[in-house]
Amino acid sequence: MGPYQTAIVRIGFSLTWLVFLLRELPFRHELYGPDGPWSWEMARRLIADNRSFTVLMWSDGRLWFELVYGLAALSAVLLLLGWRTRAVSVVFMAGVLSLQNRSVFVGDGGDNVLHLAAIYLVLTRCSQVWSLDARRAARAARAAAGEPARRDRVGPLLWTVLGGFLLATTWFSQVTGEWWLPVLLWVLWLGNGLWWLVCRFAPGEPRTLLDALANLAHNTALVVIMAEVCLIYATAGWYKIQGSRWQDGTALFYPLNLDYFTPWPALSELLGTSGVMVMLLTYGTVIVQVAFPFTLFHRKVKNVLLVAMMLEHAGIAVLLGLPVFSLAMISADAVFLPTPFLVALGARVVRGRDRLRRRTPAGTVPEQRRTGEEPGPRTLVG
Repeated sequence: MGPYQTAIVRIGFSLTWLVFLLRELPFRHELYGPDGPWSWEMARRLIADNRSFTVLMWSDGRLWFELVYGLAALSAVLLLLGWRTRAVSVVFMAGVLSLQNRSVFVGDGGDNVLHLAAIYLVLTRCSQVWSLDARRAARAARAAAGEPARRDRVGPLLWTVLGGFLLATTWFSQVTGEWWLPVLLWVLWLGNGLWWLVCRFAPGEPRTLLDALANLAHNTALVVIMAEVCLIYATAGWYKIQGSRWQDGTALFYPLNLDYFTPWPALSELLGTSGVMVMLLTYGTVIVQVAFPFTLFHRKVKNVLLVAMMLEHAGIAVLLGLPVFSLAMISADAVFLPTPFLVALGARVVRGRDRLRRRTPAGTVPEQRRTGEEPGPRTLVG
């Protein structure tokens, strides 16, 4: 279910994490590395209590930190492209958990959403469309129709390398006391190995059974993501109702007048000085958040509120200077986008790509324009 929705969620969250890592690249050592105020020893003592997972506790060396940070960014790029998604999603999850759990006091609500989504994406089949995996699957289908097939060497090699990493994770987890994540990783690793063996040597009923189990895990994770979005907005809306500033319609006035949340002072002042605008935005935020979970079974109303919430987060990104938080929430909201819209969006992107490919380079003209014939090879003209 929802192949386009899970694909857009995959693209959104991987892009969010990549943007964050690139934006904080000059400050990575202060945020998560050896130069941060939350030292390695302090993080080790906290993790000994809360049993969270982070590979940055394996070593306090600067080289190890740079390697983990680089792999986190690389996994975000590969997940964005949909390359070997089953394996890369696990590396992506490990990177997100490792960096965020290293300094738990750095972050906001968007980091929490990304933290959970990284775990859920591992269980989804989020590369069925809009991915390099989908293109490779189409090539395999053509090979089954008679074209020569290419032997997959990258998959087994990647599976073997991750197996070595998993052995190291299991050993270090015995030291820190973390157990649930290594168990999940072993299940995923053995499951992918079993999938490869069945597809290669028993592509009949065993393949059908594993496909059904994978669909079941995918649909369950998709429902959990949807439920998480509903809980976020429901709790946020109901807590706002209990606040006196939200009740009198002035809550938005205060962040618009804090220097920390005013990247565009003139724009913030323009909105903050309008009492009517502040009241409408304050009440509108509460109404949209409280009402959204109740509109899921009415398609048209849900779509209207979905657009309103995405515009709200876009406004938060611009007015309050929280682009990563807003991008994470928009990525989570995308799970409710209607399939016809996503299909049309994908078709438009493909047409735009094809138009760019056919665009006449400088100093050339199409053969059709010069001779009136059908489009042919482009030739250089003086």
